[in-house]
Amino acid sequence: MPYPKLNDEEIIQRGKELYEKHIRPQVETEENIGKLISINVETGEYEIGDDLLITSRRLQVKQADAAIWAERIGYDAVYAIGGTLVRTVE
Repeated sequence: MPYPKLNDEEIIQRGKELYEKHIRPQVETEENIGKLISINVETGEYEIGDDLLITSRRLQVKQADAAIWAERIGYDAVYAIGGTLVRTVE
């Protein structure tokens, strides 16, 4: 399986920047709150769904070595282990 060309720090930086500046205003709607979004940080393409593996695989079909960053729409984390997800406020 091919690997992304970017390192982890670059993927995180680009993912957060793309989401905040370009994607968030389009996807953070009432029907999407709580869903997962996977973003190809090289192309800006994204997939929204209820399963992180499925959304990531959809992007990898288009580009096998996609550098993917994920977010839970409207929350501060993708998953919470031993805690709770906190809803973000615009």
